[in-house]
Amino acid sequence: MKLVWLKSLENAHDDSVWAATWIPATDESPALLLTGSLDETARLWSPDELTLVRTNTGHCLGVVSVAAHPSGKIAATASIDSFIRVSIASTRLSTNIFAQGTTLAVAGGGSASVKLWDTAEWQLIATLSIPRPEGLKPSDKSGSKKFVLSVAWSPDGRQLACGSMDGTISIFDVARAKFLHHLEGHCMPVRSLVYSPAPLDSRVLISGSDDGHVHMYDAEGKTLFASMSGHASWVLSVDVSPDGAAIATGSSDKTVRLWDPKMRAAVQTLTNHTDQVWGVAFRPPGGTGVRAGRLASVSDDKGISLYDYS
Repeated sequence: MKLVWLKSLENAHDDSVWAATWIPATDESPALLLTGSLDETARLWSPDELTLVRTNTGHCLGVVSVAAHPSGKIAATASIDSFIRVSIASTRLSTNIFAQGTTLAVAGGGSASVKLWDTAEWQLIATLSIPRPEGLKPSDKSGSKKFVLSVAWSPDGRQLACGSMDGTISIFDVARAKFLHHLEGHCMPVRSLVYSPAPLDSRVLISGSDDGHVHMYDAEGKTLFASMSGHASWVLSVDVSPDGAAIATGSSDKTVRLWDPKMRAAVQTLTNHTDQVWGVAFRPPGGTGVRAGRLASVSDDKGISLYDYS
């Protein structure tokens, strides 16, 4: 496995770029890269040349998280202003869009909960409260440590994983809105989570933490079976390739690393960025004329880098 630098775009935003995801290709549109920035905007980019397709405004504070539905039809942006804006991905972003048949998970931040919204009716359908880990006394001053930093859906949509400031990961049964168990092993905030893609072992959950480690869990068996280290500082973002054969991470040490999950070791380090790397995202498969796998990374340096993955 290998990453080959393809292109970097300086000053892609007017401030730090904290989030990136790919909107999957559809019959009407190729895959597009969606980025979110502290400049309060979300921007769409062409997949190969990083040509700006559209700048979306509406948030009044920085955009710190972006997500896209696997269908490529809708996308969402989350901001420090506490608003979530959802859109039809192929049209101008608007809050007045009704996407049928999907559920949107929203991390509750300091509320120590995750809220589930039905995007067909725009109704709140469940609030998943993050429970106190076993052995922690109610008198312990840990309220702020349950701040939810990251969420990830399992490939089959049955489970939701939530990473917290205290280093724990909570697993929920979505249909029953029921807490199942904690995953432990990190000793600092868990900033990023991703499940291995189906039809591979979709029980595998990958996490990145401020403790500098990348963990691999059996999310159903509650087992930590791999711990990988190599970054010199916080792991801010983690993603897994569509074939499940590689893991990419971004760190506050300004690097992007490629990991072999079978070897449980880093196989490549890239140093294109000059500041913290807040987001890494593999492009999903699909679309006409797609030449190769693709990874995007975004950073506090306001830039975007693209790499071919093979």
